[in-house]
Amino acid sequence: MLPSAPHAPVPAGASRLANVGSSPVREILALTARPEVISFAGGLPAPELFDIAGIRAAYDGVLAEEPQRALQYSTTEGDTELRTAVADRLTGRGLSTGPDDLLITTGSQQALTLIATAMLEPGDVVLVEDPCYLAALQCFGFSGARVVPVPTDDDGIVPAALEEIVAREQAKLLYLVPTFQNPTGRTLPAERRTAVAEVAARHGFWIVEDDPYGDLRYDGDRVPWISGSEAAADRTVLLGSFSKIMAPGLRLGYLRAPAGLRRSCVIAKQAADLHTSTVDQAAAARYLRDSDLDAHVRTMCSAYRDRRDAMLDGLPAALPAGSRWNRPEGGMFIWVTLPEGHDATDLLKTAVGHEVAYVPGAPFFAGTPDPAAMRLSFTTHSPDEISEGLRRLAKTFA
Repeated sequence: MLPSAPHAPVPAGASRLANVGSSPVREILALTARPEVISFAGGLPAPELFDIAGIRAAYDGVLAEEPQRALQYSTTEGDTELRTAVADRLTGRGLSTGPDDLLITTGSQQALTLIATAMLEPGDVVLVEDPCYLAALQCFGFSGARVVPVPTDDDGIVPAALEEIVAREQAKLLYLVPTFQNPTGRTLPAERRTAVAEVAARHGFWIVEDDPYGDLRYDGDRVPWISGSEAAADRTVLLGSFSKIMAPGLRLGYLRAPAGLRRSCVIAKQAADLHTSTVDQAAAARYLRDSDLDAHVRTMCSAYRDRRDAMLDGLPAALPAGSRWNRPEGGMFIWVTLPEGHDATDLLKTAVGHEVAYVPGAPFFAGTPDPAAMRLSFTTHSPDEISEGLRRLAKTFA
């Protein structure tokens, strides 16, 4: 018998993954999956607030009345009834939108991936808030872009700093979450939104405006989208999601963009998954037709307001003297900065030992990280559970 030939080595994986790490948030969620741990780590909607009956009725109606259509392949652009419903919601909130302005995506995270695929070449400059939504940093890293952080303060991105950076950097796009930002919970004021739009118009870059939390407002008045600014009308992409107001398991989002870029995103989506789930889109459209989503959101906001307030009330006793935190008007997160000398990453293991968890702030920075920063999410637990979790957190600093 002839000797077997030596095996050739298996080809290496794609080099673009070399500098893209896994999500620390996902790793922390796995670490704290034990039911006895009170976790302020995940930005998760409260499952007991899902409108299970309404969503079940929507699926039942679709499968009873149009099962063959709902279970068939469909168009890449998305269900016409769902796009019409989304367009009507946006128009009703002051952003004139038609169904053909929209692309339905498999969560708004896919919308961001499609934008990166359609727009970015390796080495292109992407500007981000610092700190920034962690999965966006992963997405841009995967595309090979060069991510440049833009300084922020308690009101979000600083327009003067943005102007100074784009004067020396040829940026392709700016990505930001202007309303109840992840991770900080900050909201960019209207005058800064106008200023950002004007900087984009002068320097010729795109704005990607991610708005997964905008409906979750507990205080104050709605701030207009940057996408509604006349200066930015031809260069702004708006990303939206049903994950925080309907159910994240549906994996439904949308992208609103000018026609040329939207068409490129359609082609990128055809290559990625052909189209978003037909039956899930049809059920969401039916839910929007037959149920009162705004009433459901008001119920969620009432519960989340109580949870936010419970966390704010408990933070002074839970954190060491000299700590600072904000009071978000909505969303899911409170941003904490511990006193100098504290390292939130090092302290996490101690906190988990006391059966409580949070997300260290350092991974959210594209620039120099702040080791004393931490993100706390208040939406998943009841006020009593939040109070108990903060009592456990206090032991971390004892």
